[in-house]
Amino acid sequence: MLGVESTNNRPCSGDRVLRNLLTGVAYAASMVRRLRVDVRLATQVLVLQLAVVTFTLGIAGGLLAYLSHERLAAQYENQSLDTARAIAFAPAVRANVARYENVALTPSPAVIDELANGPLQKLATEIQQRTGVLFVVITNNAGIRLTHPNRNELAQHVSTDPSEALAGREQVMRQSGTLGPSVRAKVPVLAPDSDRVIGEVSIGISTAAVHRQLWTDVRAAAILVGVALAIGLVGSVLLARRWRGLTMGLQPSEMAELIRGQAAVLHGIDEGVLAVDTAGRTTFVNDEACRLLGIGNESGRPVDEIGLTPRVLEVLESADPTPVIANVGDRIVVVSARHVAREGRDLGTVLVVRDRTDVESLTRQLDAVQLMSTALRAQRHEFANRLHLLNGLLHSGHTGEAAQYVEELLGSGPLGSALPGIDAIRDPFVQAFLAAKAASAREAGVTLTIGANTWVPGRLALPVDVTTVLGNLVDNAIDAARTGAADAKTVEVELLQDGSTLHITVADSGDGVAPGFVDDVFVEGRSTKPDSGIPGGRGIGMALSRQISRALGGDVRLSSPGNPGAVLCGAEFIARLPGVMVEEDAQWVAQN
Repeated sequence: MLGVESTNNRPCSGDRVLRNLLTGVAYAASMVRRLRVDVRLATQVLVLQLAVVTFTLGIAGGLLAYLSHERLAAQYENQSLDTARAIAFAPAVRANVARYENVALTPSPAVIDELANGPLQKLATEIQQRTGVLFVVITNNAGIRLTHPNRNELAQHVSTDPSEALAGREQVMRQSGTLGPSVRAKVPVLAPDSDRVIGEVSIGISTAAVHRQLWTDVRAAAILVGVALAIGLVGSVLLARRWRGLTMGLQPSEMAELIRGQAAVLHGIDEGVLAVDTAGRTTFVNDEACRLLGIGNESGRPVDEIGLTPRVLEVLESADPTPVIANVGDRIVVVSARHVAREGRDLGTVLVVRDRTDVESLTRQLDAVQLMSTALRAQRHEFANRLHLLNGLLHSGHTGEAAQYVEELLGSGPLGSALPGIDAIRDPFVQAFLAAKAASAREAGVTLTIGANTWVPGRLALPVDVTTVLGNLVDNAIDAARTGAADAKTVEVELLQDGSTLHITVADSGDGVAPGFVDDVFVEGRSTKPDSGIPGGRGIGMALSRQISRALGGDVRLSSPGNPGAVLCGAEFIARLPGVMVEEDAQWVAQN
């Protein structure tokens, strides 16, 4: 069985080209790092593009040279192997080589003349001339040359190792012999009508021929590289102009300073800022916006996928600069948006967010205090009137009537005569609150009543949250009853304590909730009332009430949009507020 072996003992020119190219690129990069020249951005882009194009083409050229060299070397190796096989299998060669099997040849003039004028040398010379190979060497089984282009090398032992071929294995290699470096193939010569190895045939092709063919291919490729470099240069110039337009003429140092100033300002203010480009993707979100809106720094994502509430998203998409109040989690924020343009170019939309949670909380507390103050002021006036009546009865001598009047006053309890049924509520804060609402209802021509099932023996633990929910429900009911078509304009409030949970029911005699608005009652920003120029718009109260209730673990729902056959034919709302009461039932019963 014959085998083929390939070796490469010399570095190829393609490796040298690639190594030199990489060395040059590294040197150029080191020189660039030493330069500290502040040139225009367009120039930097142009130089960078040229460097990239040149580097890419250089790498491509080096790889092309390397691959071409390997391809040509392999091609010549195959050529030499095929030629060596053809010679070794020729019957004339096998017969003439068999004559010198196991013959001790000495380099004498007679032996050299015999070999030089023999049929083997004539055949080798003819093949060399026709194929253009460097040499055709035939040896016997001892490695003694029977043919050689140089007469003086005949009858000499070959300069390279013939053991592989004489062992019956074909061999392809790149070696240097007496005729210089070459790509050569060695093929064993078999005895006629036998598989016995009696010699070898060695064919060599000069590496100079490989290099000549390589540089021919490289010159052709260099023309293509030059054309590609010219195209890259034109493209780099156009790209530099494009960059100049995209950066609005700003230089790198100016852009860096602008970015640093922007980051310092936008991350240092107390307002949230969210920027969106014309495609609806976020381009900037500062820390305050992340905190107020409950989102992450999601730059690059579509704005409708970052977790904004529907109300905030609506304001952003409309780009309305009018401030609008919105609920985000447990916070109340004021949001506004506007389009941003520069030099006639639309840059997107900016959303500004301000925290109003503390302000709104203080506002609700102040409203509650004002309501209590109003109730106390009304009580003071009523008490003064009663004292005047009592004083008049005493001065006129009607002592009996005065005593009866005092007994009636003592039995009525505080605020009892002002709002019947309020004595079922233990907490003075709720009493004052409902009394004030009743006075406000009377001014609007509406009667506020306490439901028969009202029973609140404890005191409030969260008065602000309770009055916010209760106040919104009562205010909406009073407004509905006032504008309703029913003659009897009434609002009924029913409060029931169950442990620490307070249940609230508010019903009115209004026209009820329109069927098309039932699903939007608790939607933020939705309201049947006219705007009337209220800052932040309407549609906040019911959404805020539900938000507070659900934050406590309860809820607010519309139990009935309207019942035309009932006395209270309008809407009915039910609220459940867990954890807002402190139980004092036993203490109150003991006191009473």
